[in-house]
Amino acid sequence: MSQEVDPVQRAFLGVERSATGQRWLARLDQAGENRALAMSQSLGIPDLIARVLAGRGVGYDEALEFLDPTLRRLMPDPYRMTDCEAAAERIASAIARRERVAIFGDYDVDGACASAILYRFLRHFDVDCEIYIPDRIFEGYGPNPQAIDTLIERGARLIVTVDCGSTSFDSVAHASARGIDVVVLDHHQVGQDLPKCTALVNPNREDDLSGLGYLCAAGVVFLVLVALQRLLRRRDPRAGELDLLAMLDLVALATVCDVVPLKGLNRAYVVKGLVAARHLGNPGLAALVKQAGIGGPITPYHFGFMVGPRINAGGRIGDAALGSRLLTLDDASQAEAIAIQLDGLNRERQALEVAMLAEAEAEASAEYGSGESAAVILTAREGWHPGVVGLLASRLKDRFHRPAFAIAFDPNGKGTGSGRSINGFDLGRMVRAAVDEGILVKGGGHGMAAGLTVERAQLGRLRSFFEERAEKTVRELTATRTMKIDGALSASGTTIALADQLEQAGPYGSAHPQPVFALAAHRLLDARQVGVNHLKLTLEGPDRGRIEAMAFRAVDAPLGAFCLARRGQLMHVAGSVSADQWQGSRRVQFRVSDAAEAF
Repeated sequence: MSQEVDPVQRAFLGVERSATGQRWLARLDQAGENRALAMSQSLGIPDLIARVLAGRGVGYDEALEFLDPTLRRLMPDPYRMTDCEAAAERIASAIARRERVAIFGDYDVDGACASAILYRFLRHFDVDCEIYIPDRIFEGYGPNPQAIDTLIERGARLIVTVDCGSTSFDSVAHASARGIDVVVLDHHQVGQDLPKCTALVNPNREDDLSGLGYLCAAGVVFLVLVALQRLLRRRDPRAGELDLLAMLDLVALATVCDVVPLKGLNRAYVVKGLVAARHLGNPGLAALVKQAGIGGPITPYHFGFMVGPRINAGGRIGDAALGSRLLTLDDASQAEAIAIQLDGLNRERQALEVAMLAEAEAEASAEYGSGESAAVILTAREGWHPGVVGLLASRLKDRFHRPAFAIAFDPNGKGTGSGRSINGFDLGRMVRAAVDEGILVKGGGHGMAAGLTVERAQLGRLRSFFEERAEKTVRELTATRTMKIDGALSASGTTIALADQLEQAGPYGSAHPQPVFALAAHRLLDARQVGVNHLKLTLEGPDRGRIEAMAFRAVDAPLGAFCLARRGQLMHVAGSVSADQWQGSRRVQFRVSDAAEAF
């Protein structure tokens, strides 16, 4: 009797190499199939939802709670984070003494949200405070002594850094020398050495045993404020009047945009934060939603691809403080004015990105060819806008399926760069190692993203170091590129009801990937370009049911070429299912991520 082949090893629908060069595999092995069946039969979970949960490692005993992530159950004691009690006590003292507090934030969405949350909390207690966001080009990431002096001259008696500060040794020492306390609230990876500050709350510090290293900075700040409110309830009657849960909209926005794992407390942050966001209680967020043209209930997709980029636009090519300022406003007209400004900056950023990406892709192709011989893609050029290099790195990572960096050099030979990684490779660790080797002026980050500063003279050495450091791991990760498929669907079965079912198992994102389904053996009736680089497909199933699907940024990619050459033919199409709000009505949307021949 022949041995049964494990279904996870067989190519799903027989697809050994798809349009994007991937082998399709069933996400569930036999054990996963059994687990999904048990969830469905014994717990009453719909079969499809059970399959999605089982495919993401959710066990039978935790399935029901997973579908209902509550803060009450998932919120830990904030004091489990090292130094959290000290941070809460120092900020409480500032409130009691009516000290002026300076909030030093980062210029991305997480930094803007974390800064705004802390600012709103302090203003509730009438604390005199300000947010300082450094200029990306002239100051770079994190605190600097000159900015510290500016804040002290404006009267700051306490400086709280959010989403930065864990490696700011000189700036913290400078503040301390001037008699000013510094509290650091951060989440970036750090080594053994830490700046000597009043408190440093970072669940990724080596002596922190909280297990909360997956939080973004806004998530860390929120936990510290939970501890602070608990402390103040015994001292200040105003503490009981503050609705901290109303600020979860900004925590959710930061959690989605910083691409941290959607597990544990982060799931509750996003689920409950979306509820808060849909009430549009924050005038700044409401103004951005309006400018982005979001007509239906806010979703993680809206946060990640429509709201977040507009906040980031200020830090990338305009006034870095615009985003945080917007999120602190209570005046709707002021909020609208800044939202319009950010929307305009975002359009400028998009135009810059198109031009720079063409140069980056040309350089990468000339240097690396198809990229298969490289472990890390590194592009650099003088004249690029430093605020857009992170976007270039992300696009290059997607194209070459390898960790990628883009570096903008100024006329003096100083390079500001950003990197994005693939699942399974820790980019932040590699960048910190380059700092330790003296190759980089400074650098840091986390597993999936990192920033760096490098002198032009060190560029060749940096290329060699990255290649040597990453070669073994990246080659193992990219030896066989696969796409995991959660199941097969038909056009007629891809409905709004299905999209609503799938939403129950969300939100989806890092560490909890969007389910991918295959429309098996559907005929491509039409394929046409829409917008700048998108492709709209009309597909017909074996039962004559039809569905329209979108392949975003696909026209000049292998997926687009594959589809445009196969009008009228049968093909397998892989993608995700979601609900789309359009002109007051909801409809199902299928977002294509891959396609293959149907033999």
